[in-house]
Amino acid sequence: MYTLKAPNLIYFLLLSLFSVSAILNAQKKIKIEYSGFLTTNETEYPGAKVMVRDDKQQIHIIHEDMNLWCDKAIHYGKEDFFEAYGNVKMTQGDTINMTSKYAEYSGISQLAFASGDVVLTDPNSKITTDTLYFDRLKQEAFYRSGGTVVKDTSGTITSRIGRYYMNQKKYQFVEDVVLVNKDATINSNFFDFYSDTGHAYLFGPSTIVTEESKTYCEKGFYDTKINIGYAMKNAKIDYDNREIKGDSLYFDNNINFASATNNIKVTDTLNNSVVKGHYAEVFKDKDSVFITKRAYAITVQEKDSVYVHGDTLMVTGKPEKRIIRAFRNVKMYKSDMSGKADSIHMNQATGLTQLINISKGTTSDRFSVKLKPILWNIDNQITGDTIHLISNTETDKLDSLVVFDNAFIIGKDTIGTGYNQINGQRLVGLFDDNNELYNVDIIKNAQIIYYIRNDDDELIGIDKSKSGSINIKISDKTIDEVSKLNDPEGKVHPESEFKDSDRLLKGFDWRDEERPKSVEDLFKDDPPLQLPIIKGLDDYVPQEDFFDEDVLERIDKAKEAEKTSAETDKASRNLPKNVKDKEAKKASKNKPKPVKTKEVNKLIKPAKDTTGAVN
Repeated sequence: MYTLKAPNLIYFLLLSLFSVSAILNAQKKIKIEYSGFLTTNETEYPGAKVMVRDDKQQIHIIHEDMNLWCDKAIHYGKEDFFEAYGNVKMTQGDTINMTSKYAEYSGISQLAFASGDVVLTDPNSKITTDTLYFDRLKQEAFYRSGGTVVKDTSGTITSRIGRYYMNQKKYQFVEDVVLVNKDATINSNFFDFYSDTGHAYLFGPSTIVTEESKTYCEKGFYDTKINIGYAMKNAKIDYDNREIKGDSLYFDNNINFASATNNIKVTDTLNNSVVKGHYAEVFKDKDSVFITKRAYAITVQEKDSVYVHGDTLMVTGKPEKRIIRAFRNVKMYKSDMSGKADSIHMNQATGLTQLINISKGTTSDRFSVKLKPILWNIDNQITGDTIHLISNTETDKLDSLVVFDNAFIIGKDTIGTGYNQINGQRLVGLFDDNNELYNVDIIKNAQIIYYIRNDDDELIGIDKSKSGSINIKISDKTIDEVSKLNDPEGKVHPESEFKDSDRLLKGFDWRDEERPKSVEDLFKDDPPLQLPIIKGLDDYVPQEDFFDEDVLERIDKAKEAEKTSAETDKASRNLPKNVKDKEAKKASKNKPKPVKTKEVNKLIKPAKDTTGAVN
């Protein structure tokens, strides 16, 4: 038996490796399946085969699972490279199809370049552009001079730069990105799109416009198939005369619905009102807004805003008939008036504001009394079972006040410790231009305790009386005149004769500690606010360079093959001395160096003429 010695064994192994490598390289070589009319032109295309189609069929070139057809091809066998002209069609497997006027391809780098009416299609989408790079190893396509992508169910996308990751069914678009479909138009600068799901991710200043709304965000998601999405980072939605802002917005364009979370602001531009909170739902078709979590509404009246806060706010109705409702522990604040109730309803069309007591109970039940609606106007406290404020809808100024059942007005005596009090079944008050009460009528079962003082603020006496009704005239925040109508009864008592037990009318309840004296006071009874943490969307990940280190390395290998081929051509020019054909020898010496337009390998070089004309 013959045994290989160590040096021979190493030589054998190396030889085997080189043989396997040669076989593999041979398998990767470009193959000419059909060449048509085959010629050479050493002057224009040194070392290349020039192929022109015949009447039967186009040139057919194969590399692995890629097939290419064209009217004319120039094949550089040593460099494993070809250029294709005219009606170029390339297929990969049964999924990728590309057509163009011109194409070139390197079997070494497996990079393709196409130009002139380029169209690349797969089962999910179609790319149209003027120039396209295609990396077969990574299965990525790239354009940088403008392109269009069409997805039947999602719409048409245009951008200046586009990258298609075929294995992931993912596009990355950059600069001047516009998606248009039957439901919406999307504009963005950075736009990731998955063609199989129709999911789109927006980064940078972006808008989604439909017939009913306009959404803006700087980070967002949109499902182009079912028309729902999320908007974050300076997000807002415009519904006609209503604008919704929030840290995170969810929207369903099928039903014109949006919900918002954290730091929400809903602005009604037509009615000069704003609603704020930390969770909201908006139904455009129903003209309704539901908002909670530190919710409050702001309405501008005569350059003085009215603030209404409650556990829950609802804004409903068309712009010209908008109604604001606040529920549970509701407070109202204005510079010259504040209030509190179980529920407040504000009708912006009629100018009517209702303070309503939902709780049931008797006036002897202190807890129920405290739940009665209450108003503070300047120095007066007004309570009753229901309170109505009427504003002039043209001037936005307070016009009148109506208190239904158990009406009660309390004001501190200007000097002493006593309280001026008026109560009755019903109260009607009128406001002057300064939003101060100047006329008050107490109707039915009216009672009064009033501290009478002279011009020097000296106490003359205390009037305690009752009547069928009482009219009060007020100016400069003090009572000028009290008129008792319909069977008056009572008298003025000297202070020394006025018993302490007689100084308060039945149902008296001074609630000044509850009075909101600032906007911040509206929230002082609220539990600590804990906002949910919004996970949000991932940050934008810029696409890596199409020509990365791996691609550049493959390009270098292709260049090395071209260099080796050129050196081989140069060596072949040194013809033997016994060559008889001197003209051939002279032509060989003068043969020009290869001049090839290889867009893929030269990267930045402008595309050559892509008319595709066959010589």
